[in-house]
Amino acid sequence: MSEKTISIDPITRLEGHGKIQIFLDDDGFPQDAVLQVPELRGFEEFCKGRRAEDMPRITERICGVCPEAHHFASTKALDNAFSVAPPHVALNLRKLLYNSYIFADHLLHLFYLSGPDFFVDDGRKENRNIVGIMNSLGEDIGQAVIKTRRLAHEAIEIIGGHQVHPVTGIPGGLSDGVTDADKQELEEIAKEALSFAKQSLDLFHCKVLDTDKFGQLLNNPKLALNTYYMGLVDEREHVTFYDGKIKIVDPQGKEFAKVTHEQITEMIRERVEPWTYVKFPYLKEIGWNDFTPGPDSGIFRVGPLARLNVSDGMKTELAQKEYDKFVNFFGDFPVHSTYAYHWARLIELIQAAESMVKLSHDKNLTDGPIRAELGEPTEGVGVIEAARGTLIHSYDLNEDGIVIGANMIVPTTSNSAALSISIRESALDAIKNGETDEKVLNKVEMGFRPYDPCLACSTHSITGGMDLGVELFDNQGTLIKELTR
Repeated sequence: MSEKTISIDPITRLEGHGKIQIFLDDDGFPQDAVLQVPELRGFEEFCKGRRAEDMPRITERICGVCPEAHHFASTKALDNAFSVAPPHVALNLRKLLYNSYIFADHLLHLFYLSGPDFFVDDGRKENRNIVGIMNSLGEDIGQAVIKTRRLAHEAIEIIGGHQVHPVTGIPGGLSDGVTDADKQELEEIAKEALSFAKQSLDLFHCKVLDTDKFGQLLNNPKLALNTYYMGLVDEREHVTFYDGKIKIVDPQGKEFAKVTHEQITEMIRERVEPWTYVKFPYLKEIGWNDFTPGPDSGIFRVGPLARLNVSDGMKTELAQKEYDKFVNFFGDFPVHSTYAYHWARLIELIQAAESMVKLSHDKNLTDGPIRAELGEPTEGVGVIEAARGTLIHSYDLNEDGIVIGANMIVPTTSNSAALSISIRESALDAIKNGETDEKVLNKVEMGFRPYDPCLACSTHSITGGMDLGVELFDNQGTLIKELTR
C-alpha cells in the first residue's frame, strides 16, 4: 500500500514555527499525523557561566509573548537559591504585573489566535484573523480588544519597566516600586480590564460556548484525552497563577501528588524522539507508554484546563460563578475534552481581571521595602503558572553566584505528547476520502489551538534563525527531492 503525505507548513496562529505531517492511505484516509518542530533549543547551555542576577533578563528572551512568565519563574528560582522571601509590597506588585500578563495573554489567544475559528463564519484563510473578527463582531469590539490588551501591557510597563521584557525582577524583590500616580493609573487599567472581561464573557457565551458548533467539539469523545493533569493550587485548593503547591491528579481526578517546587523536578523525566526537537516530559513513577493517554501512561497536561481540573474552584467571585457553570455543564471531573481549554481560559481571564482590581487597590502598594537581604547562593527552583501552563526553572549556582547548571521545563514541552495525540486525532476526525482543502486542514490545525502552544518557548534556535525546508512528492506520494536551509 502506498502512502501519501500532506504537510501543513507552517502551521498558523501560534507562537513559534512548526509543521504538521499527515500520512494518508490509498483511499485518502489518514493513518497518522505528527507535529514537527524544526527549532533547536539552547538556552540551558548558554546560561552556564552567567551571573545569577542576570538570569531573569536572559531567560525572558526565550519568548516575546510570555516573557513575564520566564522573568518571574527565574526570579522565584533565585529567591529560592538565595533563601530569601520578597517583602509584601514587592510580592503584591509582582502578582499585579503577573495577573496583567495572564489577562493580556489570554485575551490574545481568545480573540487573535483561536477566536477566528469560532467568530468568523467565512472560513477562508485570509479572513481568519483579527480583521475577520472585526468584520464579524463589529469594529467596536475589535477596537476594544486592541485597546484593552494595550492597557494591560501598560500596567506591565509601570511595574516591570518595559512592556515586552520586564527588568525589575531581582532575587529578593524588585529593583523599583511604584508611585501614587502609578497606583492610580493601575487602578484605572484594572477597572477597564474587568469591564472588558465581563463583556467578553457575555460575547463568548452568545457566539461560541452556547452554540451547536462548539458543543459538537466539546462532546466529541474522539477529541478528548484522559490524561494526568498538573497545576498550582493555593491553600484553599483554588486556581493560582503566581504561587502555591504543585498538584497532580490522575485521569479519574484522584490526587496523585501535591509537592513543593523543589520536589517536582524529581517527578518528571524527559524523552526525545528523532523527528522533532521538542522533548516529551512524563511522570517518572508512571513511566512512558508511547503516545497513548490513560492511567498507565505518564503523559500529563498543563494549562487552563489542567489548572481547573486540579483545583476546587477560583480565587475570585465572578470567576467562581463561571467555574460553577463549567462544572455543571460537564458533570464529572476531571474534564478531558481538549476544547474545554477555551472555556477554562475564559474563566481564568475573569479571575486575572478581578485580581488586578483587588491588587491595585492595596493601600500599601506604594509603601514599605521592596527588597530583602540575600542568603548564600545554592540550588534553586522556581515554579509559576504561565498562561499555557506550569513553568519550571531550575538553577545550580556556585559559591560566587554563577550559574553552573540550568534546566527549564516549559508548558508547551509538558503538553507536547498530548499535543501530538490531539493533532493525530483531529486529522483522523477531519479528513475523509482524501479531502484536504483549506477548511479541512484548518480543522486539523484547530486540534492544537486549545493548548495555545508556544514553540518559541519549547524549542529555541541557538543561531536565532529558523530551519526552512521544501519537500517535493510525485503523484504517488513518493519523496523525490528535499531542499533545506
